Amino acid sequence: MAAAHDTPPTEGMAPSSTRTLWKGAITFGLVHIPIGLYSATAESGIDFDWLDKRSMDPVGYKRINKKTGEDIDKENIVKGVKWHSGEYVVLSPDEIAKAYPRTTQTIEIEAFVDADEVPFVYLERPYYVAPINKGDKVYALLREALRQTGKVGIAKVVIQTKQHLAVLIPSGPALVLNLLRWGDEIRTWEDLKLPPAEAKAAGVKDAELNMAKQLIEGMTGHWSASQYRDSFSEEIMKLVEAKAQAGQLEAVTPVEPAPSGSAEVIDLTELLRRSLRGKAAEPAAAPAPAPARSASRARAPARAKKEAAEEKAVAREGKNEADAPGKGQRKDAAKPAAKPRSRRAA
Repeated sequence: MAAAHDTPPTEGMAPSSTRTLWKGAITFGLVHIPIGLYSATAESGIDFDWLDKRSMDPVGYKRINKKTGEDIDKENIVKGVKWHSGEYVVLSPDEIAKAYPRTTQTIEIEAFVDADEVPFVYLERPYYVAPINKGDKVYALLREALRQTGKVGIAKVVIQTKQHLAVLIPSGPALVLNLLRWGDEIRTWEDLKLPPAEAKAAGVKDAELNMAKQLIEGMTGHWSASQYRDSFSEEIMKLVEAKAQAGQLEAVTPVEPAPSGSAEVIDLTELLRRSLRGKAAEPAAAPAPAPARSASRARAPARAKKEAAEEKAVAREGKNEADAPGKGQRKDAAKPAAKPRSRRAA
């Protein structure tokens, strides 16, 4: 890992996310630091959506029985864990719920280790940690203590029902909580055909090693995220922009979500017929609520759409988390037209 005292440059980085994903506290000994967790990463790149080339309709996903090819209702899906070939153990939602770790809303530091002891291969996902509820002073105290001792904190935290191992690292003015992979999630290299660890045992001559060192020295510089770009995404977006400017666009009509079972069914033809007859004032039980709902939607501010988009972004953060009861049963959803994936914090 980078030295604990290093202050990373911000040039070339995605904008900050001020949306709190999780609130809790850092604890070690009798120290209690109230904090909020914020995404430290943003998705970027190209999101290729599926479209039916015959009609340019969005293509979604369905629950399909892999043997018969038939659609399966949500009520008929259970969760099972493979035990042996062809044999599964089926678990009920209650049994799965009981196995979830207790949520304590705390980042419990269990030990402090030298910053360079944690191998890169264990690092999984970073989050920024920021103080809340007048926790600034004790937050700064922990940050400076870690920085000056060259230590990092090894902790456990429960996020969205899943327990994680994590490392708390000082980085510039912030503390970063980087989720770690568990030991049994990292594969050993023992069965790989690797050369011996020592240079001489690997047949490397001193002259060859010196030349390699000189080459490395000549290419040595300082880390800057702005120097490295996703060339594939940039080239694709150049192509997309050029084709759009040339008028090579396909109209894709968004698919409206199906009404829920409790929604009232409105006969549009009947409404039109009554309007033409000048009988709009006639009692109509079914159509009555419709204008109110439409007006409500019309008055909804743009902020609501933004918040909905942010909710989806936060949900995406849970993609790597454990299945909550009922979660993991993929809903049928038609995807929107092809677009560049927005750079936003999850």
